[in-house]
Amino acid sequence: MKYIWRAALMVAAVLAMLGLANCGRPSLGDAKLSDRQLNLEDYFAGKTVAYGQFKDRFGTVRRRFKVDIDGAWDGERLTLNERFAYADGSSETRNWVLTKTGADQWVGTAEGVQGQAQGREVGDTFNWTYTIDLPMPDGDSMRVDFDDWMWLQEDGRLLNIAYMQRFGVTLGEVTIFFEKRQ
Repeated sequence: MKYIWRAALMVAAVLAMLGLANCGRPSLGDAKLSDRQLNLEDYFAGKTVAYGQFKDRFGTVRRRFKVDIDGAWDGERLTLNERFAYADGSSETRNWVLTKTGADQWVGTAEGVQGQAQGREVGDTFNWTYTIDLPMPDGDSMRVDFDDWMWLQEDGRLLNIAYMQRFGVTLGEVTIFFEKRQ
């Protein structure tokens, strides 16, 4: 009988940890802090540059990078060619094709993405979720889930915080800011 109680306590502890892993995340229902309207097709058409870093779940910054992005909107699809340059000298390319499926709904695909990414715009906020086989510095890849949140700032920059998980366990956060190029 004591083994059943131990097992039940372990299951409860694991469920509690998984529940806490999602605490403190944004929601599209959060109060809006501005009256700005984010339109991905307008923001990412043309040239954009982004700077970011990955911070593990313990708060240690593990990687920094710059991304040069060329975007094209054809009235239906937004194509993004992303070229990552990492501080360690490595590089990566990712090509996204995002399709607008409604007034504020998006789906997308890119190399390594499993199925389709799903996104929604509400006011100055965009939420984007997907599972990807993420290339690792050692040449291997790791399947992870991203919960990406973007907010249009008053200076025209786009702030992005992406929560990264594997098997429901938070691995860390990616923080990025995007700037339009003229």
